[in-house]
Amino acid sequence: MRPSATGRGNRLAEEHKMNLREYEQNKFQLAELLRSASRTVPDEDVRLRERLQDLFVRLAEDRFNLVVVGRFNRGKTSLMNAILGSDRLPIGIIPLTSVITTVTYGSKELAVLKYQNRMLDSEISIDELPQYVTQHGNPGNIQRIRTAEVHLPAEILRRGFYFVDTPGLGSVIVENTLTTEAFLPEADAFILVTSYESPLSEDEARFFKIATHIRGRVFVVLNKHDAVSPEQRQAALDFVRQQLTEYLGEKAPPIFSVSATEALRAKLAGNDSHLAASGIPELERALIDFLIAEKRDEFLMRMCDRVREFLSELPRPAEVENLLGSLVELSRRFNRKPEAKLVAATEPSNSSQGLHRIRACEICSKAADRLWDFMCKYQYELVISSEERQRFAVRGGFCPFHAWQMQVLTSPCGTCSAYPPLLDQLACELRGLAGAQLPEIRSEIWSLVSGKHCILCEVRSRAEAEAIEAIVQRLAEHGAQAIDSLSAICVPHLATLVALLPDCDVVRTILKRQATLLERYSEDMTRYALKHDALRRYLASDEETVVAEQGLLAVAGRRQVNVLSRMRFATDVETFRPGDLVEFGD
Repeated sequence: MRPSATGRGNRLAEEHKMNLREYEQNKFQLAELLRSASRTVPDEDVRLRERLQDLFVRLAEDRFNLVVVGRFNRGKTSLMNAILGSDRLPIGIIPLTSVITTVTYGSKELAVLKYQNRMLDSEISIDELPQYVTQHGNPGNIQRIRTAEVHLPAEILRRGFYFVDTPGLGSVIVENTLTTEAFLPEADAFILVTSYESPLSEDEARFFKIATHIRGRVFVVLNKHDAVSPEQRQAALDFVRQQLTEYLGEKAPPIFSVSATEALRAKLAGNDSHLAASGIPELERALIDFLIAEKRDEFLMRMCDRVREFLSELPRPAEVENLLGSLVELSRRFNRKPEAKLVAATEPSNSSQGLHRIRACEICSKAADRLWDFMCKYQYELVISSEERQRFAVRGGFCPFHAWQMQVLTSPCGTCSAYPPLLDQLACELRGLAGAQLPEIRSEIWSLVSGKHCILCEVRSRAEAEAIEAIVQRLAEHGAQAIDSLSAICVPHLATLVALLPDCDVVRTILKRQATLLERYSEDMTRYALKHDALRRYLASDEETVVAEQGLLAVAGRRQVNVLSRMRFATDVETFRPGDLVEFGD
């Protein structure tokens, strides 16, 4: 199987995910503050409503454009693959067409083609991308493609970062250079990729004048250092450093010496020593530190200023004053300088890898499947077998929940065939109780109305026990290695599973994994709510679209499995109050 962008190579997201999550949580707090403020905006004030909507849109559409530029055949795409830990972006020595290739987050790998002269986009597989963005497949961009948007499930992209791969500077195809230079003003930061073969060409030097005018941060990368000797490497670094000093003086950016191909090979193979030698980790640390610091200092503070201006125009009840106080506290937090020491992840090393693909609780799934199969057969048996109808009556029928669940499968004729013996049995027992004293009636009537021995409850309980036993056995045989294969165990079944596990370390690892999963669901829910408030639901990823159901499944499990299937009245006459109910499970 081809390694994905969420594999071991995604070290950039793993090393700094706590910092990235903190930044995003700050955005969510601003959104929550705006929701509170929306309650004080008069419905008839269209102008304030529009301003509020604009603030939500800015938060929902927030992203950081990291643009990769350089002459063709410098290894720009290879460098992006190395940073993302994926080999999914097409690499070739033939100059690319005048098509901007963007890389954004997606729950599944695909590419979206956006055209210059039509409204509808086209979805293709990433493997088909060279047919549309290379000179060989799309010469001179005769297909009139404006951008090719690649969706990859890489954690750094999920946090709002947006990588842009541009056509080469100085290309023999004039449209390539023009397309690249036209896109530069949209960048928040640049990675200029040159190489040891011919470091810092005239076109790349000219780029610095454009970048300086735009005021974007530039990271200079000398690629392919594996192709030269240490002496040649040092000479090239000295030359580029000298040239940058002449152009920019003290503002000359740092230079990173890397081998993108070696880095990607090392990430896919899990070779840490080769990865360190590639030079990529140092570049990644510099990128993520800059992204976090700049986003906090610029975007969040600008948002605080805009929200403050908005709040100042609202009527000034106590609630708005409280919101202004909360905003001041947020602003102070954003103004704090980031700590020099990087924040290490505290979850298991693979806690963010492939979380979007984790299936719902396997215990619930097994119980639900077993119930469905049994009900499909049992409803037929009740219709054709008088003996089974009699046994059904003696058991007291189904519990109330399963009675209605079975009704989904059963026709009115099937119900009329199956239930008469049960109704007659209940009538007989109720008539007998009618002659008893009140305390006896109260103690016996519950068994009549709840299903004495609901066969579907028994089927469910057996399926749950088998599924939990299988997990315990799997963990006993393989230990922590088996944890990665676990589904998103719902909280009710998690409690049962933990009670049966003897290894404390395994239990702790499972709990941390579940906590990470619930945090991810929380973030996806908050992102979806923000995009909904901003009227930008089309920006939601696939997992954000379905997270409402996923979150409920993680908390409560499947409703046809985890139910309070019995209720009884309190039997103590001294303490009983009308409507007093006691709920309990099987």
